[in-house]
Amino acid sequence: MQSCVAVSDAPDFRLESSELRADDEFEEFASVDLPYYSDWRGSFEKLPWATDDEALRAAAADVAIVGAPLDDAVSSRPGARFGPRAIRSAPTAWSSSDAWSIQLDVEPYAHLRVVDAGDAPVVPGRVARGLRVIHEKVHRVASAGATPVVLGGDHSITFPSAAAVARHVHPRKVGIVHFDAHADTGADQWGSLVGHGTPMRRLIEEGWVEGRNFVQIGLRGYWPERETFDWMLEQGLRWHTMVEIEERGSEAVIADAIAEALDGPECIYLSLDIDVVDPGMAPGTGTPEPGGLLARELLRGVRQIVGAVDLVGMDVVEVSPPYDHAELTSMLAHRAVLEALSALAAKR
Repeated sequence: MQSCVAVSDAPDFRLESSELRADDEFEEFASVDLPYYSDWRGSFEKLPWATDDEALRAAAADVAIVGAPLDDAVSSRPGARFGPRAIRSAPTAWSSSDAWSIQLDVEPYAHLRVVDAGDAPVVPGRVARGLRVIHEKVHRVASAGATPVVLGGDHSITFPSAAAVARHVHPRKVGIVHFDAHADTGADQWGSLVGHGTPMRRLIEEGWVEGRNFVQIGLRGYWPERETFDWMLEQGLRWHTMVEIEERGSEAVIADAIAEALDGPECIYLSLDIDVVDPGMAPGTGTPEPGGLLARELLRGVRQIVGAVDLVGMDVVEVSPPYDHAELTSMLAHRAVLEALSALAAKR
């Protein structure tokens, strides 16, 4: 009978060739080479900071990330003030020096100069002040020649952000494509004219965008009421519900939305409320509505829109980290920004 050889008698298991050792391991990797969670310095994708007017102009950036950490205008669950930080620090597997979009076969940072312009100087409890400084921050970024990509914050921040972009590109007209479960065209929010349920009405009433060039995608649920939709019809707004997307497919619907938003204007502002996505894929938001887009449909839609239009501004809003699970929502918001950057790069 053959006896078994004891493990102790077998050759040793060694990992002598398991590493490529550098001469100076402490200086082996620069900050941008480290994992996203290591030596994290706060900027989106570890991009360089350019937080003031002088730095922005010196950077000659094509795109600038802007934080709008305001959630004093929510009607339900708070927490979106922490959205900019969560989106900036969302898990990623590359550094900004070598990111490559498999979807578009492009290296976004090889073709675009992107910086992080920091946050607008928002303080809690002063909604009107917060909206004013967000407007000023976004306008300064646009005036420096960069396309602002704004990280919210609740959806009230679209009012000052889109207005700042429209002010900058004047006399060119801006169309808006708006992903959302909700229309956000309410007349007021418990007597307040500014809130995350009212920004689109304010933009239209103040003349920053014409109603006929304001196009919404993904509406569903039970709000707003019929009277608000009557007002939207009077203003010429166009919208595409989730039922239409289910019946026709997201790509066909988004193609129509692009044409409608550009029916007169030369450029587009894209506003993306993360609650347009089904809460099973994006739970970290203040007003979840079941039955939304798939994550892949949203990312494909962002590529489709940005690849087809002159994008002059964008925001991603309503990411509320306290309600997130495993960073799913902040990661999706982060990828939506990356898809936009990649689509911009692919056009070059």
